[in-house]
Amino acid sequence: MHLFDLIIQDDEKVTLDEVVLDDANRKTVEQLILEHRFIDEIHKHGLPANNKILLYGSSGCGKTMTAKAIAQALGKKILILNLSNIVSARIGETSQHLKQVFDKAARDKAVLFLDEFDQIGKARGSDDKDVGEMRRLVNTLIQLIDYFPENALLLCATNHPEIVDIALMRRFQLRIEYQKPSQETLNAYYDELQERFPTHLQSFERIYEVSFAEAKDHALTQIKAALINQLLKEQNA
Repeated sequence: MHLFDLIIQDDEKVTLDEVVLDDANRKTVEQLILEHRFIDEIHKHGLPANNKILLYGSSGCGKTMTAKAIAQALGKKILILNLSNIVSARIGETSQHLKQVFDKAARDKAVLFLDEFDQIGKARGSDDKDVGEMRRLVNTLIQLIDYFPENALLLCATNHPEIVDIALMRRFQLRIEYQKPSQETLNAYYDELQERFPTHLQSFERIYEVSFAEAKDHALTQIKAALINQLLKEQNA
């Protein structure tokens, strides 16, 4: 398979209003978007625009949606790459692949979203050869991040920031943490989901201490079951 077959160029339109963020994270993301809308003016004053962001924390809590919303707000293409798909036994090939992806994102002035960023850390082996090869891969990635142009954005997502190489962690200007939502936040999310459907499909069991993705899957499964039951009754009437 060709490398670029592994890149998802997602056309899904996601607005920032659709992403559930706490107040602090929303403020951070909104400023990031504004920095890039006014990037020329910012540069005129000798100021850098933040463009290297780490999204970390619980799975299914909005990291990918945040990246899509940022791309949508800025009118930029988003390139999504899951690092677990390209970390190869041949570390040299992985370095080459990463360089190609970064080059494409830079040319397109795109949002590059690297999912499962911790795969770089996880790939460390126990013997000296593996450690040496992984160190070279990390050095390559550090260089790619350092020279990534400001008119493009790099967003990296991980559920396990503690295993990512410390030198890589220092490259990020912003770090945004995602936590599982509270019961109050989930109730607001469920209320919003309900409003999308007619009254007779709005009743479903609510579960808590789960991610937004898990809550949505759970609710929609029940809504579909209710719809199918209704259709079967109409069919048998």
